[in-house]
Amino acid sequence: MLVLITYDVCTQNAAGKARLRKVAKECVNYGQRVQNSVFECILDSSQLLLLKDKLISLINEKEDSLRFYYLGNNYKAKVEHFGSKSSYEAEGILMV
Repeated sequence: MLVLITYDVCTQNAAGKARLRKVAKECVNYGQRVQNSVFECILDSSQLLLLKDKLISLINEKEDSLRFYYLGNNYKAKVEHFGSKSSYEAEGILMV
């Protein structure tokens, strides 16, 4: 299924900057960055649970925000893309 993951990590101190790098690095392992803090990830249910647990353990829930948008398996009918980058393709994405 296609999952859109967005996050906003408070970077007012060194700990926040470290959290931001860790969250971004974890998302890169599972999907394609489409904006600074937005990733498209094609995941099966076990990968989703694993990634979700990892990300939740990395953020500070009092200062940071983490969102998951579930577009499902029929995502190609739900996503339109216009512009310079090619449309999302599962090939070439690291699936852990």
